[in-house]
Amino acid sequence: MSASQGADPAGRLRILHVVSAYYPAIRYGGPIRSVHGLASAQARHGHDVHVYTTSINGDSDLDVPIGTPVVLDGVYVHYFRVPVLRRLWWAPALGRKLRESVAGFDVVHIHGVYLWPMLAGARAAARAGVPYVVTPRGMLVRELISRKSRWAKTAWIHLFERTTFAEAAAVHVTADVEGKELREMGLPARRIVCIPNGVECPREHEPLAAGPYNQLPARYVLFLSRINWKKGLDRLITAWQSVPDVPLVIAGNDDEGLKPRLVELARSLGISDRVIFVGPASDTHKWALYERAELFVLPSYSENFGNVVAEAMAMACPVVLTQEVGIAPLVQAAGAGVISDGTPEKLAGAIRELLLDPMRRREMGQRGAEAARRQLSWSGVVDTTDTLYRELLHESANGAAMVSS
Repeated sequence: MSASQGADPAGRLRILHVVSAYYPAIRYGGPIRSVHGLASAQARHGHDVHVYTTSINGDSDLDVPIGTPVVLDGVYVHYFRVPVLRRLWWAPALGRKLRESVAGFDVVHIHGVYLWPMLAGARAAARAGVPYVVTPRGMLVRELISRKSRWAKTAWIHLFERTTFAEAAAVHVTADVEGKELREMGLPARRIVCIPNGVECPREHEPLAAGPYNQLPARYVLFLSRINWKKGLDRLITAWQSVPDVPLVIAGNDDEGLKPRLVELARSLGISDRVIFVGPASDTHKWALYERAELFVLPSYSENFGNVVAEAMAMACPVVLTQEVGIAPLVQAAGAGVISDGTPEKLAGAIRELLLDPMRRREMGQRGAEAARRQLSWSGVVDTTDTLYRELLHESANGAAMVSS
């Protein structure tokens, strides 16, 4: 009998998360924080939570123990080397560990697609009869597929991911738009469940004046995310020529080498003195950036959720987003910001209008903070995820009983 068949429906769960990269490899953006946010919140709820991941960190490797779990916020994190085939994140020791141990877990949660660790996790769980959940983390959006490595990704989907989705007990999306995309792609998901990411800002944080950003202007608008083509920085910088006086602060790591092109764009538009790149923002220092900003802007071409938007809301910072950002319906319903068309003209108009209305910005910030507390707490997310896991365990046990009879 597998652990999934023998689990106490009211008791502690043994949960395994499989993801290609994990803390402290925060260069990979929101998904790293989201997976750790979920895993650590589950550990606080009393579950036995493990993560199988790799030690990859860009072109190098994390300085972490290999083969011995590291405890991060109550989560047992197991790192495995990728000796070759780094583009596929091939970690044979991770595969062996899965085969040896996966049957001892009640549920497996796979985060992401296209990479070998997630494929290995899904296949191992299916062979062991352990129900697994797949969270695509925004990687299955048609526009993203068409923009980068289209043929390779399409082949991978047909060769591997269709089976992964067909055998999954559930597919977890973080916004309705992501579920819509999956249905339109025709992937064989038997159950799609929408559960948003959570957000948890520190009760205390270092003030801006005490950190590395103490030389920033008194007033600024903030963009904080990876510097990536899909984030829409080209149209935001173009819009800035129509947003007078207020500087735009751009915080984020530039793994794809796009910053020189964006710097040149700002220079060509005559606004390079008002577009300030400050580099990556650490978890220690980012909260002060949100707190001091007049407003936060995320003009993405595609965004399955938008963790940074949730963070800005939690810090009572009003937001301006494009319609393609997954969290946009929640922002609109809460009255926490403005949802804009992505053209530079419309974007600039929405930003100018808010900058001229401090009372409206303050009200939006307050409503956003309340919505973040009410709808995006990690405690609430874990409760919903627990309910999903237990339903899947019940279904798995019933299915096993029918087969044995």
